[in-house]
Amino acid sequence: MTRDRHTVLAPTTPPAAGSPPGSETPEEVLPGAAPAAPATPSGRAQLFARLRHHRRLLVPLAVAVLLLQLAVVMITTAVEQTPTIDEPVYVGTAAVYLHEHSLRLNPEHPPLGKLIIAVGVAVAGPHFDRGYAGDQSHVGRHLLYESGNDPWRLMLWARLPVIVLTLLFGLVVFTFGRELAGAVGGLGALALYSFSPDVVAHGSLATLDVPAAGFVLTSVWLMWRARRQPRLYLPLAGAALGAAVATKMNTLAAVPVLLLLAGLSVWRARRTAVPGARLKLLARAVAGAVLVALVAVAVVWASYLVVDPRLRWTPSAGEVPAVHGLRAQLTSLLPFPDAYRDGMRMQFGLENAHWEGFLFGRHYEGSLWYYLPAALLVKTPLGMLVLWAAGTAVFLTARQLRPAAPYLLLPTVVLLASAMDGQRDFGVRYAIFVPMFGAVAAVGVLELRRRWVPVAAAGLLAFVAVSSLRTFPFYLPYANEAFGGPTKTHERLHDSNVDWGQDLGRLADRLRDRYAGQRVWLVYKGSGVPSYYGIHASDPRRQPEGKVHGLLVVSDSSVAKAQGRLARLIHSSHEVDEVGHSITIFRR
Repeated sequence: MTRDRHTVLAPTTPPAAGSPPGSETPEEVLPGAAPAAPATPSGRAQLFARLRHHRRLLVPLAVAVLLLQLAVVMITTAVEQTPTIDEPVYVGTAAVYLHEHSLRLNPEHPPLGKLIIAVGVAVAGPHFDRGYAGDQSHVGRHLLYESGNDPWRLMLWARLPVIVLTLLFGLVVFTFGRELAGAVGGLGALALYSFSPDVVAHGSLATLDVPAAGFVLTSVWLMWRARRQPRLYLPLAGAALGAAVATKMNTLAAVPVLLLLAGLSVWRARRTAVPGARLKLLARAVAGAVLVALVAVAVVWASYLVVDPRLRWTPSAGEVPAVHGLRAQLTSLLPFPDAYRDGMRMQFGLENAHWEGFLFGRHYEGSLWYYLPAALLVKTPLGMLVLWAAGTAVFLTARQLRPAAPYLLLPTVVLLASAMDGQRDFGVRYAIFVPMFGAVAAVGVLELRRRWVPVAAAGLLAFVAVSSLRTFPFYLPYANEAFGGPTKTHERLHDSNVDWGQDLGRLADRLRDRYAGQRVWLVYKGSGVPSYYGIHASDPRRQPEGKVHGLLVVSDSSVAKAQGRLARLIHSSHEVDEVGHSITIFRR
């Protein structure tokens, strides 16, 4: 379906009036200048060849520039941020994989994402204390801060494999867009992907959200390609699907849809007008879906066997909650190792726990079904929202693009519906697949045959780039201009949308530069150790309110959900500073 939308026209000199067809008016020759060579057919062919050669070079050059921009902002962000809340868990688990070959930590997530992080941990070569027996929340902190390691260096190396993977997913986005709408479409899709603040924010962390979503996108792209070569691409699509399921369990919601797409790809590849062939074609489609499922299951098993070839798994008492009803039946049917099924039971247990949320200034208990769409509305550049919506509409209505609509839209809708049904309103990272699939869906606007469409699309894309670059390097708390930008995000959202513990190092620098020697009271939401960075503070919630004087430093997530004594302390103080749009400094 690839179409070349830019035909290069050679400049010609119009014939003089009354001249026979094909004649050309000779160009004026200046005195002393050599006469121009006649434009022979062979000369025109050489000109066309040179233009096509230069154009072929421009496309990979543009891809390289976009990916370089993405790499620079992600690496810069990774260098400057302290560990977020989840990262020490994954880094500590990766170290346990390397040194103990044990599945005992973080069983609620499959191993593959942490094995990817383990590549960077292995290169960093930190000292690992085999005698430490803490739980998963303490092992990472012990590794980073209590084992003689440099947490800045270790975290950068742990983040680099995810950064590389995010860049590779950018190539998938470009290739998918190019196959749907030509080179311009591919570059537009890659630009939207590389300037997405959410992709930058979470692609620069040693977490699992971007790898899982990227593997789903890769599987869908390979299934799209399988419409022409199913024998080549279906096994690869199954491997990518297995990688997603072996990284995060929430991707299981997409498995039925992707198996359906696998069958659809075989059906379209093998369909024929021969009477009586439909039954045979249906059998081949089912076989294709089964092949994808078998390969995916094999990848999941392989990820566990890499960690521990003996698959030793003995959960501690009370670690795995009891699950009943349909959830219990579905979990028992999963063709995966016992550790995976117990991890799924833990996820169901987490869904049943008591959680709190914050949206548009409202602190609430439980969850809101519309939380994720609302959060995406806040944290997505305005131009990107317009291009997503327009491209999606075209995919649903344009005859030439309609065959691709199920591949792009069905997985996105199913995954988003599943995430909206969850009980943890913690951030758009649970829907990080939306900007990935949305970048590809946006190329549909190029199908609109209007002269103003390319100009409008380019303008919206430029608006996206400016909005994204203006928030550098504070990508986690990004909000678009309609909601006040990153300085106002904490008034509307919390947790990983704003404040995930990433600015502890910046806080240390600010206190040292501007408030040296002053008494500090700290309420910090994160996994970092303040004293390591030179922050010596007390918890104001453990002292009588009358004794709390000086600087009151509070993470914005704690400000959003403040109650009781902390709320009174904040209300009786005045704001004097902020750090990274995620930590507020008050004075009492």
